[in-house]
Amino acid sequence: MELARRLAAFFAGVLLGFAGLASVAVWLPREAALAQQAGGDPFSTLKLQYARPTFVPRPPGDAPAPAVIALGERLFNDKALSSTGTVACASCHDPRLSFTDGERTGKGVTGKRLARHTPTLWNVAFSPFLFWDGRAMSLEDQVRFPVEHPDEMGDTLDNGLRRLSQRESYRQAFRDAFGDDRSMTAQRAAQALAAYERTLISPPTRFDRWIAGDAAALTYSEVNGFRLFNGRARCSACHTGFAFTDHNFYDIGLAGTDKGRGKEIGLAAADFAFKTPTLRELAWTAPYMHDGSLATLDDVIRHYQNGGVRRPTRSTDLPRDLKLSAQERGDLIAFLQSLSSEAAPEPSTESWVGAGRPAPPSLPSETTVVSQAGKNFSPAHVRIPAGKTLTILNDDTRTHNVRIFDPRLDFNSGAQEPRQSVTLTFPVAGTFQAFCSIHPSMRLSIEVK
Repeated sequence: MELARRLAAFFAGVLLGFAGLASVAVWLPREAALAQQAGGDPFSTLKLQYARPTFVPRPPGDAPAPAVIALGERLFNDKALSSTGTVACASCHDPRLSFTDGERTGKGVTGKRLARHTPTLWNVAFSPFLFWDGRAMSLEDQVRFPVEHPDEMGDTLDNGLRRLSQRESYRQAFRDAFGDDRSMTAQRAAQALAAYERTLISPPTRFDRWIAGDAAALTYSEVNGFRLFNGRARCSACHTGFAFTDHNFYDIGLAGTDKGRGKEIGLAAADFAFKTPTLRELAWTAPYMHDGSLATLDDVIRHYQNGGVRRPTRSTDLPRDLKLSAQERGDLIAFLQSLSSEAAPEPSTESWVGAGRPAPPSLPSETTVVSQAGKNFSPAHVRIPAGKTLTILNDDTRTHNVRIFDPRLDFNSGAQEPRQSVTLTFPVAGTFQAFCSIHPSMRLSIEVK
């Protein structure tokens, strides 16, 4: 039953249609930045990589009904879901603190410090996996982890719902949300909480006005910081797209014994790797990193300058021997702060948040060979004849993985090193979804006909 539940959650996550945008590295001299202020725009192509989206990914058939969202918000703020009645989701993900808790590591029902820093919930709708180690495959799947953790909320969702079911107002809220008198279930509570969390889209900032064409929205220092971010500092190797994250997992050289993604997926190549956090509203979400060990943005930049712990798993995407002057560090921090609201942020009310639609899927390529390069499968959608094999070649400089989590085919390639290939056969016709467990923004859809 547990495998079936996780499979269902995985397929829901796959069907959200997540697609990461590749980053573009540029080098622009001071004259080019000044040219922008004079009317030109040398960043026009690069800006497209950071444009705001036009839809929020959701499971198929999951319309954002206001009653479901309202129920989810109520559950999110209700301490009765915890074993002691003292901790709610909002206790750690406080809307007044940009859905964090402002602590290096949080505390739950036992009062003990947790092992990891509380991440913000901004833009979690776009994430294919949740938590620092990616152990949840969807927002619906994510709900049970903090509720069941002995040091967080210390109970089960079923027990919490039994307490809430004593209140007529909750019974009515579930009827309003789901349209019948069937029992209040953990599945429905998870659905409501996930629906609410999908509304937590970070609002537009000055950076978005600049992206949209307002050349005066950023200062020269901030524009220069953007140049550094996408150039010599190599921040955009991992922090890309609207949410400034590729949703992948990296060892960035922080000291410690927590093996993160490697422990979760049983793959040593991913030891000490943690999920790339969003940079949206980061002025409101300090301290930083999975362990909350870096208090300021200056600390973060200096960590990348110093290089961190040198070990085999440290990501090759990180800058090597990065040297920044005090002015350059200041410019980079100025740019990063432009990704945050100037007053305490509220979720976006843009029309696409509730009513946008995704672009239609691409047509499949007729091929039996797929390449892994630049943290992408290429092509990302293929059709192969039944009985034929599919070869996936790692043309990248990074270690990758091929994972298919399907009741018809459960496949895990393990660590796939550069120049290594994987050959797959499919037991039946149908559509299969593959991804890389280390870089899960890499998605491959395989139609077997």
